[in-house]
Amino acid sequence: MLGKIFLLLCLSSALAEQLCKSDAPNGYKVRLSIQSALGKDAYVWNEKENFLFRSTLAYAMRQQLDGHHFEESNIQMCEETLRVSFWFVVTWPDNNSTTVERGEVEKALRRSRARFNSVFMLTDQTLEFVGIPPTLPTPVTYGTEPWLIVFAVLMSLICVFILLLTLVSIRKKMNQKSALLEHDGQDAGGFTQV
Repeated sequence: MLGKIFLLLCLSSALAEQLCKSDAPNGYKVRLSIQSALGKDAYVWNEKENFLFRSTLAYAMRQQLDGHHFEESNIQMCEETLRVSFWFVVTWPDNNSTTVERGEVEKALRRSRARFNSVFMLTDQTLEFVGIPPTLPTPVTYGTEPWLIVFAVLMSLICVFILLLTLVSIRKKMNQKSALLEHDGQDAGGFTQV
């Protein structure tokens, strides 16, 4: 029994390695430019960083395919280079010999792109998933449309201007009327009746 389990474990890891190769049907190439992104603060890509990448991708796959329990072991990485590039494939949790379709992996990567960038302190230009263009950030939405705010301010200014013009003209008429009455009173007071 123990021999059969050992054989299955060896066979599954051998099958997984055959799935992960350059230009695999459901494989992706990743390029990281850690040195150009972080300069003197650049970290070394090692097995711990590989584990972090696999666990972040497993999280993204769990988010995308709710109900499937992806683990780091479901992310197979291969053909790593010193300049930090590698290929990876994602296998199904219940069957390590079949890979997850490209569309699902792409959706998961797009959905969790900001998380990948923040985990590795990189940007869309320095963490590249070859063949998957970076998604544009969602446009900013406001509770009130900006043009409506500008319109309300302009209408308020116009209303205040009209009100001021009306008040000034009323006051001017009242001053003219009072000056006319004053003028008429002086003319009447200067005449004597015979």
